[in-house]
Amino acid sequence: METKSHASFQEKALELLLQDADKIARLIKVQMDYLTMPQCPLYEEVLDTQMFGLSREIDFAVKLGLIEREQGKEILDTLERELSLLHEAYTNTNK
Repeated sequence: METKSHASFQEKALELLLQDADKIARLIKVQMDYLTMPQCPLYEEVLDTQMFGLSREIDFAVKLGLIEREQGKEILDTLERELSLLHEAYTNTNK
């Protein structure tokens, strides 16, 4: 029973971290579409704050043994690639 519980906590932790990463991507997309340019300090501050918060969540989940460090790194790497694509798309459409 204990192993099944731990596995469900691991699944839930991973699911929540992926949801938070998705929220960050959507927030940045909204900022790019409607509010600010990527060079704006507000954009950079929101991005830095959100990414830092997510990295702290990931560190916490790793320390609890809910996810592997590599899973956390992959979440951050995937989000960074997605944000890079959003930034590139925004930059190319606003030239």
